[in-house]
Amino acid sequence: MKRIVTAAVVFASLVALWETLVRAGIWSPVMVPSPLSVVEYIIGAIRDGTLWQAALVTLRRLMAGYALGVVVGLPLGLLTARFKFCEDTLGIIALGLQTLPSICWVPLAMLWFGQTEAAMLFVVIMGTVWSVLIATDNGVRNVPPIYKRAAQTMGSKRLHMWVRVILPASLPFVVSGMKQGWAFAWRSLMAAEVYVTILTGFGLGHLLHYGRELHAMDQVIAVMLVIILIGLLADKIVFSPWERFLHRRWGTAK
Repeated sequence: MKRIVTAAVVFASLVALWETLVRAGIWSPVMVPSPLSVVEYIIGAIRDGTLWQAALVTLRRLMAGYALGVVVGLPLGLLTARFKFCEDTLGIIALGLQTLPSICWVPLAMLWFGQTEAAMLFVVIMGTVWSVLIATDNGVRNVPPIYKRAAQTMGSKRLHMWVRVILPASLPFVVSGMKQGWAFAWRSLMAAEVYVTILTGFGLGHLLHYGRELHAMDQVIAVMLVIILIGLLADKIVFSPWERFLHRRWGTAK
């Protein structure tokens, strides 16, 4: 509760500072609108359904691309951890591609798939799969050796050890990688929506793009705040509880 109060006080102080600087005329209201203007846009967009619809379209794309990225990245990470050949080839490729900014995939996706949902899905998958692969690989390698020796003493063999010992013990690290993959997927989708314009649904990235085109800075800042809020909620509601539970379960909590 104390942390929530502290965060609320800091947030309120930042908003007050923002309003003070705007009123002082340091920035043009056209370039930096007041907090009240941003709040008015958010309320109006919620009432007419624009914000809800855009958020749902974006989350639908995000969940589809993220799920596919996890489904591909998890087994590839296990292969990389298990076989030296995969570590020397696929592992190095994954490390290189993870450093590639998400926006770099957008031109390639547009050339391959055009202005379609498939282009956005491709960008999100590329933003997810490498983080999940690397996290899974690191998680398996960080399993305490005593777990493996104990399992071997009790008669556990190859597949049984991987399914019942190694993979469960690596889950805390895998979930951390999934959270990182979610963050990369979120950024990738925003980049895709800003540059890929399609008629099958306008997401938050499109609202951000149109706000820039119309010089509607209240819309731009409002959408940015909504994007931040969704990211925080995903972390606090979904990933953080699972991380804490798994670290307690396997005795790796600090």
